[in-house]
Amino acid sequence: MAQYRIENLTFTYPNGDSAALNDVSLTIERGEFVTLCGPSGCGKTTLLRHLKPSTAPHGEKSGEILFAAREACSILPLGELSAREAAAQIGFVLQSPENQIVTDKVWHELAFGLESLGVKQAEIRLRVAEMASFFGMQAWFHKPVTELSGGQKQLLALASIMALNPTALILDEPTSQLDPIAASEFLATLGKINRELGVTVILTEHRLEEAFPLSTRAIVMDKGRIIADGSPLEVGNSLKGQNHGMFLAMPTPMRIWAACNGDGDCPVTVRDGAKWLEKQWTMDNGQWTMKESPAATNLKKAVKLTDVWFKYEKNLPDVVKDLSLTANYGEITAILGGNGTGKTTTLSLIGGLQKPYRGKIHTDTQVYTLPQNPQSLFVAKTVQEDLLEILSERKIPKDEKLRRLAAMVKLCRLDGLLDRHPYDLSGGEQQRAALAKVLLLQPKILLLDEPTKGLDAEFKQIFAAILRKLTDSGVAVIMVSHDVEFCAEHADRCALFFDGNIVTENTPREFFGGNNFYTTAANRMARSVLPEAVTANDIILALGGELPPTPEILDLDAKYDIDSDDSTPPKRKEIESEMQTTHEKRKLSKRTIIAAIMILLTIPLTIFVGIHFFGDRRFYFISILIILQTMIPFALVFERRKPAARELVIIAVLCALAVAGRAAFFMLPQFKPVIAIVIIAGVAFGGEAGFLVGAMTAFVSNMYFGQGPWTPWQMFAFGIIGFLAGVLFHKGLLKRSTIPLCIFGSFATFIIYGGIMNPSTVLMYQSHPTIEMFIMSYFYGAPFDLIHALATATVLLLISRPMLEKLDRIKLKYGLIE
Repeated sequence: MAQYRIENLTFTYPNGDSAALNDVSLTIERGEFVTLCGPSGCGKTTLLRHLKPSTAPHGEKSGEILFAAREACSILPLGELSAREAAAQIGFVLQSPENQIVTDKVWHELAFGLESLGVKQAEIRLRVAEMASFFGMQAWFHKPVTELSGGQKQLLALASIMALNPTALILDEPTSQLDPIAASEFLATLGKINRELGVTVILTEHRLEEAFPLSTRAIVMDKGRIIADGSPLEVGNSLKGQNHGMFLAMPTPMRIWAACNGDGDCPVTVRDGAKWLEKQWTMDNGQWTMKESPAATNLKKAVKLTDVWFKYEKNLPDVVKDLSLTANYGEITAILGGNGTGKTTTLSLIGGLQKPYRGKIHTDTQVYTLPQNPQSLFVAKTVQEDLLEILSERKIPKDEKLRRLAAMVKLCRLDGLLDRHPYDLSGGEQQRAALAKVLLLQPKILLLDEPTKGLDAEFKQIFAAILRKLTDSGVAVIMVSHDVEFCAEHADRCALFFDGNIVTENTPREFFGGNNFYTTAANRMARSVLPEAVTANDIILALGGELPPTPEILDLDAKYDIDSDDSTPPKRKEIESEMQTTHEKRKLSKRTIIAAIMILLTIPLTIFVGIHFFGDRRFYFISILIILQTMIPFALVFERRKPAARELVIIAVLCALAVAGRAAFFMLPQFKPVIAIVIIAGVAFGGEAGFLVGAMTAFVSNMYFGQGPWTPWQMFAFGIIGFLAGVLFHKGLLKRSTIPLCIFGSFATFIIYGGIMNPSTVLMYQSHPTIEMFIMSYFYGAPFDLIHALATATVLLLISRPMLEKLDRIKLKYGLIE
């Protein structure tokens, strides 16, 4: 029976120029182990996210996805699964376990999903014990999550999902951040789950050496379409026949067999490849020889570490221990080793981000770093703006900047991505954009932390050519990597990190040759007949086969023309005008009119009635009534549909920011950022959301500052400003640029907030108020209102633009409420 049936699925992201998925039709049977692969940006992750309702991206979609639920006798539309069924029956393991683990202890994490589903305690204990035993977690069952290695964290993320007993398990490049041994163990565990539990496994992976032998089926995507589908062997033959670049990602035995025009069945595993190679050795009478690469001489030192020690805190153990390391200009130095051994820390020491407490670090010139997480480099709204930003502080003519940009776009294959937000790119595309940004600085010493993570096989060849071009021009490259195959083929020197120090260092051939585990697939395949071989190309050359062509890259120093009209980022005023509400949409909806009536009439009436007819604790009851009345117009926003969790979360986050801001400035009388955040909420999400954020902020923050009869008044005052900001923006009377928002914020604070709260003190504390009392309340409150108004304007000046840009991006990407 089919587990999934996908029928003519087409999907386009908001503002997307082309479809991310283009008429995809696919059936996945129960119990299959499917490896989904393809170039970066081909649509793999997009397809996976559609297979679980809670992860499905927002955009324009057509087609249908059907799923066989555990209790169902037939296959049903995926959308008909309840949230509980989808959570329990479809497991999703993310690329980074840090984004998935939510608790503090291992056993807490194993139980968290079951507790969320309301499973009985006795059953939770049974399932947790079962998963801990199955995954071999007994030794670290009670450990804090922070003490786990990267491989253990990924295994914990998998085990916590398997505790829910899913029928389908989806994994998005789960080994990309693991060292080779941890990745091998993780994939072996997946194979065990598939074989022994019958769980359907759907995996995206760039490392196919060990994923393919486990797979019953392989699917290759490119440009949103499926271009090959079948057994791993059939897919390899298909890609070879198509002369497709993805063939470079196939397992080493398959590539060697194809390059040598081998006879018989194509080997997929190292074991089959070794048998085929021994047969060829016998046929050729053992006449193979290896060509030695000439060793580099007289290279100038770029980086030197001498007896370096480092720890993050005084009472913590040393991370780097008595480390000595030298890197030369014109060489690629690769640092390998397991997770948590100190490799990334060493890069941060060389780059100057950390300082050792003992030892010396000498760098010959300024050091530039490509970090493990490329998102840490992105600061602008588009790839193009981000690349130009890195040149903004350099005194270079505009035309020269554009020429450099054009060259880097061509070099790093960023065509078609310049108008995209960097965070909306695939993992491989982000890596290429970050690489381009660093290369624009023209580094002489370049540090790379896991640079091939997420890169497809074709661009890896281009990346290798870029690195060789850099080293030929005298650049020193120091690279931390788990990609054993890439380091063996392209590094000049390899060093193994273990327990905070380098235990061995040599050329790739000497480094990898003879190792049992920490070596390449080619070396394991050929060790009985050609032990010196460490790369596929070594074996191909020895057999007289044909090497794959080396990609040609652009000259790093060449000048390339670019159309300035297309390359100049739009001006800020143009961007803001595009975000402004159009004239055709400025008519208020019926729900907004209903909300206005409720806010302007029923809430003041509730406060009035509550003050005169309830007892000493009346303000609690009034506050709750106001919250309920506030939620009614907000609920109308969703128009007969259930609000998604992410739609409510963003409102909750805005409330939390406002509450935290009020608490952070408690020592400064009247200097509060609450109204600024409430105005931003109203402009971004509409008047109803603005009122809800204002009212909830007053109610929740007063749990810290003290509830009292003033709470309902504050709820109304904060809320009405948020509602008014949303309505005025919708009508086009309030511009979303900084200065208009500051002016509106200061006047709204002084006139509306002060105009409500000042007379409220008279009503709260005087049983027989007079006109003179109201006048004096305004007179005495004016200085405080002025400070409050200036504070609101100041906060809006500082945060309104970046917050609105971030909220606009969230609205667009996730299809949030308007």
